[in-house]
Amino acid sequence: MTSPAHWLAGARPRTLPAAVAPVLAGTAVAAYEDGAVWWKALLALVVSLALQVGVNYANDYSDGIRGTDDERVGPLRLVGSGLASPRSVKLAAFAAFGVAGVAGLVLAATTAWWLVAVGVLAILAAWFYTGGSSPYGYHGLGEVMVFVFFGLVAVLGTTYVQTEAFAWPALYAAVGIGALACAILVVNNLRDIPTDTEAGKRTLAVRLGAERTRGLYALLVLAAAAAVVAVAAATTWWALVGLGFLAVLAPAVRTVLSGATGLALVPVLQKTGLAELVWSVLVAVPLLVAARP
Repeated sequence: MTSPAHWLAGARPRTLPAAVAPVLAGTAVAAYEDGAVWWKALLALVVSLALQVGVNYANDYSDGIRGTDDERVGPLRLVGSGLASPRSVKLAAFAAFGVAGVAGLVLAATTAWWLVAVGVLAILAAWFYTGGSSPYGYHGLGEVMVFVFFGLVAVLGTTYVQTEAFAWPALYAAVGIGALACAILVVNNLRDIPTDTEAGKRTLAVRLGAERTRGLYALLVLAAAAAVVAVAAATTWWALVGLGFLAVLAPAVRTVLSGATGLALVPVLQKTGLAELVWSVLVAVPLLVAARP
C-alpha cells in the first residue's frame, strides 16, 4: 500500500524551490515597479507549485509505463518501483494540474483572459514532456521548454498579473531563473545518460554526450550570473548581491566538470535547486528594499 510518505517522496519536494524562485523574482520586480499585488503573488505561487508537482507525477507515470525508470539512479519513482499503480499516479498528476488550472483561472479573470491560453499551454507542456506517443523530452527539447515555462513564462507572468505591464528587469530575471531551471534538468539528464540511452530516450544530454553536457551546465551557470548583472543595471546595483548564488553552486560546478557520474551527481541536483532559490532571494531583497514608496 502506498503511504503518504511515498506520495510525498513521489512529488519530489526537493524540486519545489524551482517553483518558488520564479514567483519570488517576478514579485520582487513587480514591487520595484510599484505594482505588487500580494494576493495575486500568492495565487501565482499556487500555480507554480501545483504545476511542478503535476509534472513530477506526470513524469513518474509516463516514464514508469515505458520502463524508463526500471534501472533508475536517483529519487524514488512510484510507478517504476511498483509502489503505486500507474492509474493512481496519473490521477495525482491531473489533480495537481487541476489545482494549477483553478488558481490560474482566477488570475486570468482578474487580469486578462488571454492568460488562459498561456495556462493551457503550460499544462500541455508539463504533460507531453514525457507523456503521449512522442514526448518532446525524449527528443532533446526538454531544456527549451523548461526555459520557456519555468523561466520566461513563470517570471514574466508573475510580474504581469500584478503590474499588467511588461518590465525589462522581469525579462532579465526570467533568463536567470530559466538558466538555472535548465541546469537542474541538464544535471538530471547527465546522470541518466546510460539508462536513457538504453531505453531509447534521446534527451539533449544523450544527443550532446557527457562532455558537452558538462560544458552546457557551466554555460547556464554563467548565463544566470550575467542575468544578475542585467537586473542590477536595470534596477539597483545592490542587486549584484545576487551573485552570491555562485558560492552555493561552485562545488556543484566542480563536481560536474570533474567527470562525476551516477549517484555522485545527485547532490549536484540538490545544490542547483538551492542555488536557484538563493539567486531569487538575493536578487529579490534589494528590489524589495528599493521599491518605490
